Amino acid sequence: MTIKQIKKSKNNNNIKTDFFKYQAQTTPHPLAMEISHAEGSYIYDTNNKKYLDFVAGVSACPLGHRHPKVISAIKKQADKYLHVMVYGEYIQKPAIELTKLIAKHLPESLESTYLINSGTEAIEGALKLARRFTGRSEIIAAHKAYHGNTMGALSLMGFEERKQPFRPLVPDVRFITFNNLQELEKITNKTAAVILETIQGGAGFIEPTNNYLQQVQKRCNEVGALFILDEIQPGIGRTGTLFGFENYNCIPDIVVTGKGLGGGLPIGAFTASKAMMDCLKDNPKLGHITTFGGHPLIASAALATLKEVTSTNLIPETLRKEALVREHLQHSLIKEIRGKGLMLAAILPSAEIVNNIILQCQDEGLILFWLLFEPKAIRITPPLTISDNELITGCKIIKKVLDNIA
Repeated sequence: MTIKQIKKSKNNNNIKTDFFKYQAQTTPHPLAMEISHAEGSYIYDTNNKKYLDFVAGVSACPLGHRHPKVISAIKKQADKYLHVMVYGEYIQKPAIELTKLIAKHLPESLESTYLINSGTEAIEGALKLARRFTGRSEIIAAHKAYHGNTMGALSLMGFEERKQPFRPLVPDVRFITFNNLQELEKITNKTAAVILETIQGGAGFIEPTNNYLQQVQKRCNEVGALFILDEIQPGIGRTGTLFGFENYNCIPDIVVTGKGLGGGLPIGAFTASKAMMDCLKDNPKLGHITTFGGHPLIASAALATLKEVTSTNLIPETLRKEALVREHLQHSLIKEIRGKGLMLAAILPSAEIVNNIILQCQDEGLILFWLLFEPKAIRITPPLTISDNELITGCKIIKKVLDNIA
């Protein structure tokens, strides 16, 4: 080993030690891959090993890594100004153009967007808006739901093990079972809003069946409750339409987005009618505030991302690429592939097999990841820009590892 290689190895050990010592951890055993750079569908570690990315930052990078148009938009805005004032006071072109483009691609009733910093913060804003607009307090969510980890969003989580250590949470939250039409009677004139994921993410990419979302919307209309859809994962083209709800014949009163909208930068947004959103600006004033929401740099990146997704064939291509994955990922250990478009989950016989596959595929140069509540699922959410050859290559790696396990 040369002196240069020894120094590099020493520095790598130091930064790994610092990672565990100084940076707060989310699990006892993080993957701890040290990143050098990323480009397109690939992430590179500090040993210059290349990894094909089948996760896309947990659905947050629809255009892959460092897309030229996103990078260009960021650099162009950085040369003008960064943060100048708290949200909503100054007229800043990137935020205006972004919210205008969002409205252009949504139903007419969804016209006003509040930009914030993350999906979970967008959920918080949507809950406040629902209570303020209806004058009611009850919120209904779904068992096995995941909407984020702030206190309000955590209160909606249908997974008691994750919630119990943080109780008491936000009160007056009730639960129904996703896809169970009989339980819709629990939605009453006391309900401010029903909030659902368009496709349940953490639960294992569960799609709505039997016009479920349409029936929820109908029941909400009957009792005067608002219908909120969480599009943080299904949105921004991942399911063959710009927003997942377009697949299911329904229109929410409030739609929440995040993740992929930022093109790799942190963002959240909730969108409603102008009349509804106006409730947050008076009685009381400053009904919802944020310092960095609508940040010009992030809004510029999001605008470039949304333009690229909506002006190319990326959205319809997700369905063809889904078919490609289903064709090339057939194996005796894969019980089913759930989801739609490039929001897919391969279901295996056990959590142990899932853990082995994810770790061994990383050794083979393929990045996969877990789902929150379904231990037998492998997340497959690559960038929308991934090529056919890259998809087939990734599927071959998975099957190779499965063959070794079988």
